[in-house]
Amino acid sequence: MSLLSEVAETLDTAGIRHALVGAMALAAYGVNRATADIDLLTIDAVCLTPDFWSDLKSRGIDVRIRKGDFTDPLAGVVRCGSPGEIPLDVVVGKFTWQRKILDRAEPLGERRVVRAADLILLKLYAGGPQDAWDIQQLLMAPARDTWVQEVEPRLSDLPAACSELWNKVLAGSESM
Repeated sequence: MSLLSEVAETLDTAGIRHALVGAMALAAYGVNRATADIDLLTIDAVCLTPDFWSDLKSRGIDVRIRKGDFTDPLAGVVRCGSPGEIPLDVVVGKFTWQRKILDRAEPLGERRVVRAADLILLKLYAGGPQDAWDIQQLLMAPARDTWVQEVEPRLSDLPAACSELWNKVLAGSESM
């Protein structure tokens, strides 16, 4: 069983909603880029307790928990690793808008993946240069106008800096 399958099974067994984000979600929308890990999003803070992962640890999977503090944009991150596997991060969000993203996630084979507009929101929130590039690549798709229409009304749920980055990315992608 793959690391992704084992982690997803652990989350599923506990009834914890989660969805693919990051490069694997980008790939679902036609954007391919190299990545050093697999990312899953959840908003359930129980994932940040060591006991939650005891079964995986007993099977030799390395689990490292980093809890965010009050100023951290995330509740925390759980890094899971196994020899010969790409590391997997369980990104634990803490805001209502992130919960709504999980509500809207859609099935993709055995997994759920965040919708493209929601992936854009997550990338805007992360706010780095790679995130801006990822958004530009997404906006080259034929569904661009639909995704823009979905993103715009949701921007008010995010910090103001996200709207500023959105405007810059939109201006840059329109000239592409």
